[in-house]
Amino acid sequence: MKLGDRAVTALAFALLVLMLAIVAQVLFSALDVNPVARFGTDLPLLGDAITLNSLLDFQWHLLVITGLVPAGLVWLLDRHVRVDFIYQARSTRAKARIDLLGNLVFAVPFLALAIPAAIDVLRRAWRSDEGSRNGGLNDLWLIKAVLPLGLTLLALAIALETIRLIRSAR
Repeated sequence: MKLGDRAVTALAFALLVLMLAIVAQVLFSALDVNPVARFGTDLPLLGDAITLNSLLDFQWHLLVITGLVPAGLVWLLDRHVRVDFIYQARSTRAKARIDLLGNLVFAVPFLALAIPAAIDVLRRAWRSDEGSRNGGLNDLWLIKAVLPLGLTLLALAIALETIRLIRSAR
């Protein structure tokens, strides 16, 4: 099995876990069960209990992972959003030029600003040992690490695509 196939399978599994977490939170909320489970000791990420807020935080974590981590793969597979009416009657060479212009004018400046900002957010969360204030998940730096990771993977994909587009646009 290829790495890309494994990644897609893992992300599909994460979506299933996300759905189960949503169902569990709705069920426990309807039954007015909170906390859902208590532990005798603090566990990494969870703390000393699983609460409705930690289930909600977990959902957000999985949503970020399943949405951001595959962004580079989606870009490389050419499955990203674009304005297709501009493309409809264009040659392959013209399409490559349009894509190249879009990468250079929009994607590169965005990522040049977003990646350092994401790293700064991660550093602050790490230094302050940020955790939920409402009985949610601890160690929020873990999920905040996904932001620079996902953006960097996207930047690498765009760099590869830009090199391909330069060749195609000639």
